[in-house]
Amino acid sequence: MNEYLSPLEWRAGRLHLLDQRLLPAVETWLAYDDEAGVAAAIRDMVVRGAPAIGCVAAFGVVLGLRRGRPLDEVVATLRATRPTAVNLFWALERMRRVVLAGADPEAEALAIWQDDIDRCRRIGRAGAALIPDGATVLTHCNAGALATGGYGTALGVVRAARAAGKRVQVLADETRPVLQGARLTAWELQRDGIPVTVITDSMAAHFFAQGAITCAVVGADRIARNGDFANKIGTYGVAVLCHAHGVPFYCAAPLSTVDLGTPDGTGIPIEERAPAEVTHVREIQLCPAGISVRNPAFDVTPARLVAAIITEEGVVRPPFGPALAAAGAAVGAAVGAAAAAAASGDYPPKNA
Repeated sequence: MNEYLSPLEWRAGRLHLLDQRLLPAVETWLAYDDEAGVAAAIRDMVVRGAPAIGCVAAFGVVLGLRRGRPLDEVVATLRATRPTAVNLFWALERMRRVVLAGADPEAEALAIWQDDIDRCRRIGRAGAALIPDGATVLTHCNAGALATGGYGTALGVVRAARAAGKRVQVLADETRPVLQGARLTAWELQRDGIPVTVITDSMAAHFFAQGAITCAVVGADRIARNGDFANKIGTYGVAVLCHAHGVPFYCAAPLSTVDLGTPDGTGIPIEERAPAEVTHVREIQLCPAGISVRNPAFDVTPARLVAAIITEEGVVRPPFGPALAAAGAAVGAAVGAAAAAAASGDYPPKNA
């Protein structure tokens, strides 16, 4: 579908996912032909990253319907996988409306996938202007091609800045406990020939104090109406460090990540994941057996710490509320337009 890495493929009516749990040591693709398997892949983080989850869920709807499952049951199965990433619910609603309009769900899932890649490219172009030549960009978690339909959000900004001829390098937080930065961001950037250095999460303050970081760019799983946003646990700490050192902190995400129904970050549900993600690294036990563990997968960064939110429609600066409300309403209207276009026979709609 594009020249960049994508975490999914759709071949001969089957969904294929790159198993991100095994990267970077092993590159294995797994095939799925029903919505239950797709739901398990999302829940177990074979695929992760809010935009990618949305794309994959759309194909899960296709597979479930092909097996004769009722639409509402298929959607319910996929909705129950992960609570924080709002793109999941956005994509499922888009699929539900189009199916009810009598259109081809496979065509719509393909449109959602391509749409996400296009949006990521536009995010990259918008954000590249914020990155000075010679910058060192701090990232947290993985907001690259693996977390999207392809190209990436935060890493899309880095890719676009490099494509514009800027000398940009990346400091990648390892991002405990699942190490998406060390495993996935580093793998992606090395694969693309972009200079990257991995640091532990606790080293970031040291490099801020040295003046070694030009800016931080991260992704998002859900953006509240006021600009508060949820991202991988540890993002809030990065934002605080940026604020303390006078370094710009940017969030890069498609408008499908904006949740107008959530006024601020206090209303964002935070997923708690299995203790084993903290007590073990793969099969290696790090903690005493039976120890008490907390494992929130996300934290919420308040809008007051965010210099700008980079979207496919451009760079949004504080105060975020009015601009996000207008942009989010446009996204909601686009979901409805997809169903209307399907009903009229103009399908798939252009620029959906």
